[in-house]
Amino acid sequence: MAIQPIDVKYTAVATAENGRDGRVASDDGQLDVVVNPPRAMGGSGAGTNPEQLFAAGYSACFQGALGVVARKEGADISGSTVTAEVGIGNTPDGGFGLTVSLRATIPNVDEATAKDLLEKAHQVCPYSNATRGNIEVTLQTA
Repeated sequence: MAIQPIDVKYTAVATAENGRDGRVASDDGQLDVVVNPPRAMGGSGAGTNPEQLFAAGYSACFQGALGVVARKEGADISGSTVTAEVGIGNTPDGGFGLTVSLRATIPNVDEATAKDLLEKAHQVCPYSNATRGNIEVTLQTA
């Protein structure tokens, strides 16, 4: 079942030219990057790649969701960070698929609280909701 927002607050718009070997720009001019496949996939690695952009968006969004959950729980997450590792590889049917590992460092809470906060943030984060059931996402504390 698709999760649909009931009140869309913002819509981002970006346009790609030449796919994975070109450029991507947002309609407002805030983002304009050269994209190139990573060396591991036969590219020059001269620009960023879609997996890096996805990792950047997911880590920022998840950090925001962690903040929402922490406020509700009364937890101090100051100084916390979220790192997203996004992998790409072949699928059995000949396509490509992604994997995601989210690793959070939350210095002001114990391990059990950190894991609880991550699980709850994973239920709140729009990226997590969009990928649930489609991409393997692992949660880790550092």
